Amino acid sequence: MKEAINSVVVAFSEILKAKSIQIVVISGFLVTLFWAGVGYALWDSIVALGSAVLEYIPFSMVKSNGAWMLSAFLWFQLTLITFAIIYAFFGNFIIKKIPKERYSYFTFLTIILSAIFWAVVWFFVGDKIYEQFLKLFTWLPFETIEKGLASIIALYIIYNAIVVSMLFVASIFSRPIVKVIENQEIVEGNAFASLKYTIKDTLIFLALSIVAFPLLFIPVVNIFVQIALWLWLIKDTISFDALSMVSKELDKSIIKEHKVAVLFISFVTALFNFLPIFNIFGPFFGEIAMFHYFKNLKK
Repeated sequence: MKEAINSVVVAFSEILKAKSIQIVVISGFLVTLFWAGVGYALWDSIVALGSAVLEYIPFSMVKSNGAWMLSAFLWFQLTLITFAIIYAFFGNFIIKKIPKERYSYFTFLTIILSAIFWAVVWFFVGDKIYEQFLKLFTWLPFETIEKGLASIIALYIIYNAIVVSMLFVASIFSRPIVKVIENQEIVEGNAFASLKYTIKDTLIFLALSIVAFPLLFIPVVNIFVQIALWLWLIKDTISFDALSMVSKELDKSIIKEHKVAVLFISFVTALFNFLPIFNIFGPFFGEIAMFHYFKNLKK
């Protein structure tokens, strides 16, 4: 487990390098742009699908979870606004005082501390905020609530499409990415070796997402369900990718033997998906962390 934690720490430092950020941002921008275009073209159809789903969900559950989602959305927005204010007022000071090589670390730390600050605020006043949103849903007609939540479901569908696509991109280009970022030799092999696992897990992920969708309307439970879904989607792809870069043979028994470490790295990778924008870093982070783990294991 110690090696897994060390690999995660190393991956954080590697993913924040200028070269890494450039690769991630370009690929993330292209994928997001593609799905934004798809969403724009098919928005009415996707919203209609969301409305159809809501017809099978009890109104009390829709109202309760809608209030919870708005509360979570407000927390996220305040986190981003806090980060923006810090850099708006202290940006020049930060650039002058923080060494260039430490700038990425400081930026990441600022976001984390902003999120923690508002999480603490929510711990004390979250119930009151939730109650106010609940009252708002009580005042609004059901049609308005349904349309608003249907739009959120549409965004959720598009967002997961981006998550899945970024995993495919990171997997297909994992070898050149590791070579460029790590500047290390890897075992030559087929770049599409793990693609069958990615496709299989994606199909299972989609099926499980449909079955478990009603659970996403239960506060707290939905967080664990979503983590479990993303964990399933990620773990096989990044573990087989990494193993193929350090060994000529894909020995599944090695992954089973180190199941706890694989799940831990996959779990940390899945957490990136809870932060829009930063979610594009997740698959690349997972590939790098898992590569370091299996490489150190081989040594």
